This record gives sequence, structure tokens and C-alpha cells, in this order.
Amino acid sequence: MKKLLPYLTVLFLSLQLWGQPNCEAFKYNGDLVKYEACKKAMEIRGHYQFSKEYQSILDEAIAIDPTFDYPYWAKSIAYLKSGDFLTWKTLIDKAVELNPKERLGYRGWCRYQFFRDYQGAIGDIERLDSMVDYDIGQSQNGTYHLNIAKALCYKALGQMEKAIKIMEDQIAKNEAEDFVGPNDYVHLGVMYSQTAQWEKALRIFEKQAQVNDLAENHYYSALTLRELGKAEPSLDRLKTAKELYLAGRRMSDPYSNPMDKIYFEDIETAINSF
Repeated sequence: MKKLLPYLTVLFLSLQLWGQPNCEAFKYNGDLVKYEACKKAMEIRGHYQFSKEYQSILDEAIAIDPTFDYPYWAKSIAYLKSGDFLTWKTLIDKAVELNPKERLGYRGWCRYQFFRDYQGAIGDIERLDSMVDYDIGQSQNGTYHLNIAKALCYKALGQMEKAIKIMEDQIAKNEAEDFVGPNDYVHLGVMYSQTAQWEKALRIFEKQAQVNDLAENHYYSALTLRELGKAEPSLDRLKTAKELYLAGRRMSDPYSNPMDKIYFEDIETAINSF
């Protein structure tokens, strides 16, 4: 749990400061038009994203300065959540056009999380990486580094060797900064298992148990142990997976199903197969 503390702190701060621009910076740099547009856009605070007031305020901000990316991005969120993906795409594409360094990571993550547009997500993340000389940062929900998301995209496309290399490199950086994501080791362990690297998979699953013990971790450990002919410890892991699952210690996301997520039926089927 120790390694999760920096992650939880940053996630909390990101939720508090989610994408809000510093209006005073525009004023300081002499861009008074964008400053006024920014001040107008900040009036959305306290308004429900799906309300007419929220959208109208952002429309007024765009009218003040059509080159200000923030209101396009902020408007897009409600359309994404409501399932109007065409309008979301139009708005987020405009935001990316106006400010690619700030918006490419978000669009890339959404392409992965909501649409399983793996090629599109990779394109956005790699384009962002080519434009900046600093760390490209986390996914919008704070769960993954964008390079971890990119690795998952390559896995989904069947490029497992490339996916593993990206995962290993980013996790090594995360470990050096004591900032491992809550699901990172699970995903890497599953990749090792899927490429028959059984011992490496077990070692990485043990790391996951120390950072954020999840039902998925024990479930995939059990499958790996079974491949190694270790039936008894495999069954023990499945029983632990069941306990954790029922206790709510499992991978989750309020908007989509994470890759490698398991269901109670998966555990029960595996147990009954012994």
C-alpha cells in the first residue's frame, strides 16, 4: 500500500484541479481576450455538466475567443458521458487542434477507454510524446501512465512483445519514482502468462499483492500455477480471489470495464474445474 500513497495523492489533486486553466497566466502574458474568455469559462463551476447553463457559459467563452481550447474540451465531456460520441469527437478534435500538447493525452485515453480505438489511442499518445520533452503523464482518471495505456493498446492489437517492452520500461520508471499504478503489475503478469513466461508472471503477481491486492491478481496467479502443475496452491489462490472479489477488492472503473478484469463466474468456473 505504501507505493500507492503518491498515486492516491496525485489522483485526489487531479480531481480537484481537473483541467482548469490559470486565467491569470493569460493576463500576465498580455492575452486579454483569452483572459476574458477564461474568466467566463470558469463560471461553469457549480453548474451540472448536462445543464443548459453549463453549455451556454462555455458557448459564451468560445464567442469571446474561438481559439481558446478549454471550453471545447469542457463542453465535450458532457457529450461523451451522455453517449453523443459524434458531438464529443467534433469538440475534442477542435480542442486538440488548438492545443495538442494539453489535449492529445486526454483524447488518446478516451479512445482507449471508451471506444477501444487502439490505433487511434497509440497515435495520439505517440504524437504527444514526440511534441514534448517532459513526462507525458497519466490517464485522465489517474489510474495509468499513458505509456501503460499504450502498452495495453499494443497488447489488444496482438503485438505482445512490443507491449511487454513498453510495460517493463514504464514500470521500471514508476518503481524508481515509487509511483506504481494500482493495476500495473496485474497487466504485466497477465502478459507474461499469455506468453508462457510462467515464473516471471508469478514474481510480478507477488509484487502486485504487495502494492494493491486484487481478486484479479490471485485469479491469474492461480491459472499460472495450474500451468506449472501446482494444483493445490492454484486452488488456494482461487479461493483467495473469491474472498477478495466478494469483499470488493477487484479492478473497476465507473465508465468502462478495465482490460483483464474478471467476474465472479470466472472464479467459480475455475474452482469447479478441479
